Amino acid sequence: MKKKITNGINVFLFLLPALVLFLVILIIPIGLSTYYSFQDWNGIGEMKFIGIENYKTVFSDKIGLGPAIKNSIILAALSTFIQLPISLGLALLLGKGIKGERVFLSVFFMPVLISTVVIGQLWLKIYYPEQGMLSILLSGIKFGSTSIEDLIVNWINNMNAKLPIPKPPYTSVPWLGNTYTALACCFIPVLWQYVGYHMLLLYAGVKSVPPELREAAKIDGASDGQINRYIVIPSIKSIIKICVIFAVTGSLKSFDLIYVLVAKPKVADVPSTVMYTQMFKANNYGTGSAIAVMLIVLCFAFALIIGAIFRKED
Repeated sequence: MKKKITNGINVFLFLLPALVLFLVILIIPIGLSTYYSFQDWNGIGEMKFIGIENYKTVFSDKIGLGPAIKNSIILAALSTFIQLPISLGLALLLGKGIKGERVFLSVFFMPVLISTVVIGQLWLKIYYPEQGMLSILLSGIKFGSTSIEDLIVNWINNMNAKLPIPKPPYTSVPWLGNTYTALACCFIPVLWQYVGYHMLLLYAGVKSVPPELREAAKIDGASDGQINRYIVIPSIKSIIKICVIFAVTGSLKSFDLIYVLVAKPKVADVPSTVMYTQMFKANNYGTGSAIAVMLIVLCFAFALIIGAIFRKED
């Protein structure tokens, strides 16, 4: 009995640092955000309890949260159906043991290590109108006498002409300055930065598949595609589930890269940028905290839904 108590105390002491860190970084901030979401507070003065009024403001869409959630869902869909298949394809290719495997792993993972602000500044130079690399490239590719950039400019001008208050015509593509291209232009750097992150997780799973299974399948005449489809991918389904959860919840929480890239947040708003605007520009910490609580609930809900979908398939 004494030995069991001693072992229990030892286990508790070993877990205590992680428990304290978990409480300080996660549980306490969530509790405080929930408390602030029921208050009318500007971040400095006294708080005033107003019940669920902040949540009414959030769900009444007076602050433009509906389009922001729509943008996040679009980003989540793009991440799931474009980014993850690319990551899986790279992981399957490198998992075969090609020449220079370690070099390719390092190259693809390198963008994950770069600061998001640096990546944002890099892509700002690429997206710069007229003198930017993308505009120069597309202006040089022509169909007859019309370049691809001119076609995009004409399309944006035609779309703007249908608005209740038409905008002045553009002469070059404002990649990050209009609603028709800004979200896609934000997704491309996200794809570039995090495709290596998911690839590394999936690569570790591919490498964990016993080589005896591959050899047995090859003896039976299976091709590489059949081995990947019927042996490798089913074996790493749990890792694929984790990658899907990371991709979806990461899209819901996305903030830094979009904030750096988009000069006008309204053009490509996501819930985090709306929360930032409410907290630090409108000085409405109550509404901002309500958005934060809603994001937490959405992330947990999507994680549970994705987990249930994969369990159903199993």
